[in-house]
Amino acid sequence: MANEAIIVELLGNQGDPIRYTCADGTAIAKGALMVLTTPRTVITHAAVDTPFVGIAAQEKVASDGQTSIPVWTNGIFQLVLKTGGTPATIGDNVSLSSEVNAVELSATLDIEKGWAVGEAMENIAAAATGMVRIHR
Repeated sequence: MANEAIIVELLGNQGDPIRYTCADGTAIAKGALMVLTTPRTVITHAAVDTPFVGIAAQEKVASDGQTSIPVWTNGIFQLVLKTGGTPATIGDNVSLSSEVNAVELSATLDIEKGWAVGEAMENIAAAATGMVRIHR
């Protein structure tokens, strides 16, 4: 997968990981943006308007017998702003984008609906990486 998040700094208790259920047959890359499905199950981000829960803290190999994965919920990460997206400036909220494993500027109600990923800690141009503070 492309655009995996890169750790800049894990905050709290080593990123305050939370363990979620995942499908055994699913492959998940370390650093993938993760979204919530029901019941308390995570999948890799693939669409806008889905509830963001954190960043995969380890690789998950398909059909390895594992049915859970830890997800970092507190830290600073290098994330990719989607290609063709509006540039983000320091302090802007960013949310999941239509580009897999990338973010875009938050729209109205993204924060309230759980679609926001965090706040830009530097100016980020379209298709570029920049530091984002996530806290879920």
